[in-house]
Amino acid sequence: MTPEHMRRLLDAQKAALLAEGRVAASTRIDRLQRLAALLRENQSVLLETLSADFGHRSIDHARLTEIAVPIAEIRQTCRQVERWMKDEKRPLPWLLSLLGARAWLRFQPLGSIGVIVPWNFPLYLAFGPLIGILAAGNRAMIKPSEFTPRLSAELADIAPRYFDETEIAVVTGGMEVGAAFAELPFDHLVFTGAGAVAKHVMAAAAKNLVPVTLELGGKSPVIVSRDADLDEAALKIMDFKLANAGQICIAPDYLLVPEERLEAMIQALQGAAAKLFPTLAGNPDYTSIVNERHGARLERYVQDALAAGVRCVEINPGRESFANQPAGQRKMMPRLFINPGDECLLMREEIFGPLLPLKTYRDTGEAIDYINRHDRPLALYYFGPPNGAEVEEVLTRTTSGGVSINDVAAHAGCETLPFGGVGPSGMGVYHGRDGFRQFSHAKPIYRQARLDLASRFGMRAPYDDKYRAGTRRFMGG
Repeated sequence: MTPEHMRRLLDAQKAALLAEGRVAASTRIDRLQRLAALLRENQSVLLETLSADFGHRSIDHARLTEIAVPIAEIRQTCRQVERWMKDEKRPLPWLLSLLGARAWLRFQPLGSIGVIVPWNFPLYLAFGPLIGILAAGNRAMIKPSEFTPRLSAELADIAPRYFDETEIAVVTGGMEVGAAFAELPFDHLVFTGAGAVAKHVMAAAAKNLVPVTLELGGKSPVIVSRDADLDEAALKIMDFKLANAGQICIAPDYLLVPEERLEAMIQALQGAAAKLFPTLAGNPDYTSIVNERHGARLERYVQDALAAGVRCVEINPGRESFANQPAGQRKMMPRLFINPGDECLLMREEIFGPLLPLKTYRDTGEAIDYINRHDRPLALYYFGPPNGAEVEEVLTRTTSGGVSINDVAAHAGCETLPFGGVGPSGMGVYHGRDGFRQFSHAKPIYRQARLDLASRFGMRAPYDDKYRAGTRRFMGG
């Protein structure tokens, strides 16, 4: 699609929004329900196409994360959107209120919003923001990833059956199309992906002063307390780390483990992985690395750590060979890396795969200091006593996009909590009411009191003694 065609689509969406005027709750709910219908009625072809793009993607896991979860969020949003749309009163000094002044916020659509979607969850990370975008009354243009070309083409084919292009339009193409898309004068732009790419997206959006929501990721740490139940922690960590073969922005990126519990933690992780995935290479539940480029990147991390002498623990419960896989499949053996140095690629880059470093600490303060010496992560996980001084120290002294205590990613699955990053892990949020507000303009409105209080209290020129006395009153003097 050419830049000119994309610009015509954007102009058409903006014109349609202006012509529509106030977007009724019934219209918003209808669009959300059509979004759910698109997913529900086309789930088989979408999931099969997605698996083909990956070489192999677990159909059952994808059905939950890419289909069921957004449908559930849509259902919840439809129940709430009319309440979210109501004007929000704001308080005023008692005298102004007594004389009839009023202040309130009115939530209006921003307009047409661009959504740039990554490859790792190409349905959920398109439809997740779309839920808030449509609930807020907006139109949208979607740019799926070129790394999932079959699914992108399928979405472009399916979407017009459910939405006029002035409501939702899907734009496909490679990096050149993506770069031109980011430069369009949207009313807001959502990007989910790598921080390095986000810098280019943000610079492109700045040409038109387009505000952005960036969901980026980073190295999400797990602090394992001395008092943690290691078997429970290991099961939850490995369940999420090996889901989608670790290709998740909030997957545990490294563990911080007490020195004396290291070997027990390793054993617990191995046992949990074997319980979840008794086999890997031949297991339909275990997902492939998305493409050769990312497979080579992960292999480079492995070789870099091995060359540095880092201890490596392979996880291969079925003792399978990962050589000679079916055409297009790139399943990778999970591995633990013990105390890699910060110079290792594993500790410098977001892993985004089934590799998990473990670093030891002597006291909680040392673990916290290590986290704070690095970029603020999208998620932080703590396993240990859910109340008390230690967990409070972790919560108080660290800054992350979100936190789950005694679980992994639970905060991201809670629709009543906003989801987003901080600093290098992103800016802006969505989910639930917070998504509605992110994609709305909260317009402040003030209706003045019946009496002209400024004149009555001498707060206009000429600036005499009465005016100066009023100024002192404002300052409390």
